[in-house]
Amino acid sequence: MHQLNMRQMQRNQTGNISAVKVGGELGRRIRDMGLVPGTEIKIQGRAPLYDPVALRVRGFTLTLRNNEAEYIEVEV
Repeated sequence: MHQLNMRQMQRNQTGNISAVKVGGELGRRIRDMGLVPGTEIKIQGRAPLYDPVALRVRGFTLTLRNNEAEYIEVEV
């Protein structure tokens, strides 16, 4: 398995979150959405201009901007 940030993941790719590499308000907001280490995610798709990214996490669909996805490390 190897690490990459969520922004680099392709459609239908799955992985487990290994780290959220941002603190402060943005880090807290990301964690409050359920994106914590150990959580399994699947990339469902991207908007036509590749921002935002839609992912499946904990039984619901969530969209993140690319600048937010950049801080989330995923083990694929």
